[in-house]
Amino acid sequence: MSVRSALRPAPPVAHVVPLAGVPWPVYKLESLVLAAMVALVLAVVTGSAQVAVLVAAAAATLRWAAGTRTARRLSQSRTTA
Repeated sequence: MSVRSALRPAPPVAHVVPLAGVPWPVYKLESLVLAAMVALVLAVVTGSAQVAVLVAAAAATLRWAAGTRTARRLSQSRTTA
């Protein structure tokens, strides 16, 4: 082992939360909570369930996609490190 590899920081690990014995990545839970909050706020502000659901679904999809991309990048850095 060289000095350089000994001083290299450990690659980051994706955070998971066990739900009913199944490990769920935190970004998935964050996207679901984000969707619920956006839907609730927009339903109150606009009074339109259709707008609230569509915008909440879009927000959740963007968060989920960003989390997936980050998780893939982390897993690739772990395999190459």
